[in-house]
Amino acid sequence: MAEPQSFPNLITVNADPASQAPVQFHLHNGQVSVILGVLEGKLVNLYTGAAVPAAGDFGYLVDDRFRVQSSTVEEGASRYAEHERFAYPEFGRGDYRHPAIEVGQPNGSHVTDLRYVGHTIAGGKPALAGMPSTHAAADEAATLSIELRDELIGLAVTLRYTIFRDEPVIARSAVIRNDGDQQLTLERAASLSLDLPDSDYTMTEFTGAWAREREPHTQPLHPGIQQIESLRGASGPYFSPNAIFARPATTEDAGEAFGLAFVYSGNFDLHAEVDTYGATRLQLGINPLGFQWALGPGDEFATPEALLDYTGNGLNALSQSFHRIVLDHLQRPQWARRERPVLINNWEATYFDFTEDKLLELAGLAKKAGIELFVLDDGWFGARTSDRAGLGDWVANPDRLPEGIAGIARKINALGMDFGLWFEPEMTNKDSGLYRAHPDWIIATPGRGQSVYRNQYVLNFANPAVVDNIYGQMHAILSTANVAYIKWDMNRFISEAFDATRGAEHQGEIMHRYILGVYALYERLFAAFPDLIIEGCASGGSRFDYGILAYSPQAWTSDDTDAIERLSIQYGTSYFFPVATMGAHVSITPNHQTGRSESLATRANVAMFGTFGYEMDLTSVPESDLDEIAKQVAFFKEHASLLHNGDLYRLRAPYDHRQAAWMSVSADRAHAIVGDYVILGVPNRPKSRLLMRGLDETASYHIVSSDGKFDATRTGGELMHIGIDDTDLGPDFASRVYLVDRV
Repeated sequence: MAEPQSFPNLITVNADPASQAPVQFHLHNGQVSVILGVLEGKLVNLYTGAAVPAAGDFGYLVDDRFRVQSSTVEEGASRYAEHERFAYPEFGRGDYRHPAIEVGQPNGSHVTDLRYVGHTIAGGKPALAGMPSTHAAADEAATLSIELRDELIGLAVTLRYTIFRDEPVIARSAVIRNDGDQQLTLERAASLSLDLPDSDYTMTEFTGAWAREREPHTQPLHPGIQQIESLRGASGPYFSPNAIFARPATTEDAGEAFGLAFVYSGNFDLHAEVDTYGATRLQLGINPLGFQWALGPGDEFATPEALLDYTGNGLNALSQSFHRIVLDHLQRPQWARRERPVLINNWEATYFDFTEDKLLELAGLAKKAGIELFVLDDGWFGARTSDRAGLGDWVANPDRLPEGIAGIARKINALGMDFGLWFEPEMTNKDSGLYRAHPDWIIATPGRGQSVYRNQYVLNFANPAVVDNIYGQMHAILSTANVAYIKWDMNRFISEAFDATRGAEHQGEIMHRYILGVYALYERLFAAFPDLIIEGCASGGSRFDYGILAYSPQAWTSDDTDAIERLSIQYGTSYFFPVATMGAHVSITPNHQTGRSESLATRANVAMFGTFGYEMDLTSVPESDLDEIAKQVAFFKEHASLLHNGDLYRLRAPYDHRQAAWMSVSADRAHAIVGDYVILGVPNRPKSRLLMRGLDETASYHIVSSDGKFDATRTGGELMHIGIDDTDLGPDFASRVYLVDRV
């Protein structure tokens, strides 16, 4: 091997001294290594995992053992396709596992043979045209682009690997291009494919449904395929497009794991395939079921981005690196790591039954409590007095808002508050002016019946004319009224998928084109209104993914506002998503989703580990509650930076229905804030000690509880290994917040 060449200290290329052709690529940053090899023209993954020294020849990692009934890569080769760890496996060449790419050809064949033809290395991170993706400056990351070609059919694939300087994270995507002169049909295009040499892992996926999103479920890998997916046109609350593959002994604080996350909001497929020799293939990408993309000569298709995270230090460390990627390399800089206003939303206070006077009364009380943003939810537009009419007609209802949105915004601003507004831009009711003018704009299959949910239909955002119309309506409001915030809702999934603007050969494109239309609307709104906050909301958590968070600094975590249920929802969400992205509100009691009653203190103690707000009728609460709310708002504002920018540690999982706890620690380990919760009280309770994490072992800390019942000074070592006695925390639904400050 020749001397390795590095650029810029993150990617090393080893070349054959005879031909100077690259043989191995090593991405490394002291935390993670990815080693790729070019073997007889084929690109393979030699190693992915904990960082190893950059120098060296890793060819010994090639698996060339003979196995009965396994086909060689090609005639005369000594390697076997079924057991090769291909970087981007193809269909039909002796590898009988799921391919990363499948391409239909004019003669009916789906066989491809991609060979290495070149590579480039550049500092920084290229964007993906029309799609969300991570970003990094030239000194923060390096990107390896590897060109593969199938010369017979003129197919070119550029694989992109970006390694971040400070995080054990690799960003993966592919650009697929037809350089030939015949029509091709792309039928599968994974964003990430990773072959691992063994299967000694558990898979944790995050599942649920409306009002109980993202609960972790873990099981060991087994021969065959373990899969999560969405076919709904959105990522959905049922299976989140993220998963963790951990060694069985891995805990929150120790052990190895890989995390996979998709920077995409549409249909996805995430699966692990274990062969009967114990090797594992992980794949993540657009769901191939129902997907086809016509690639004419000169056309190209870019896959969404996938992220691969590695830890050797437990799941808390895995989550923390994902959180930093979101805050520093995914979100729009305008609002990343910047505090957002504490808000009040009128939905659970009024639902559709409101007048302008009622809204102003509610806003006035909120202002007295220190709340900074008033959000007007559903019911302000068109003929919208219920969920049966009005969607698509984004013009203020004069009976409710005599001076329109500009008028109500001006009056809210006069109180000293910002004004926010609810939209559901992707939907329409048949009882609307939009539908009556453009009945062909909804997604519907000719000659078939139409499914319906909540009396609404999905607009065809694959049609640029539809996006233009909705943008025009939203722009007319935002350019004439002082709207600082939008709540973007999405309350039903896509069925009867058909694009009336395109021919038969393009019908497999509608789901992807739809979500590209959603992203295009985001992009246009931010181009016109760069300081606008858009909070993603999809029936509360139905599209809570990295794709949306590339545009929205926060997303509504769940329609379930019950504090005790939110412990599970926010705990599960935290594995991939930082506290700063989780919309969390203090709501009415008894809670409207569960009927459960909790103290105002507990409701706030849960919600403050999110983007804080209120969703309740302040006009009907006692004066003492208004005073307490003012204190809660002041407390949150004082500690918001620590809550949102600190490293989150999960301390006690809520899934045994007894207790839960988490904490956020500043980067310099000088300050921490801890949430400690009782779910169900235990009679004759044994001694309970809460063990903290992330502190300086030898430093002394002053720890005090927000309720004044605990006040002590302990070393970091004591707090982490002996803990504090919280046996007296209280009965059902009790809670306490501790402030921890280095002396």
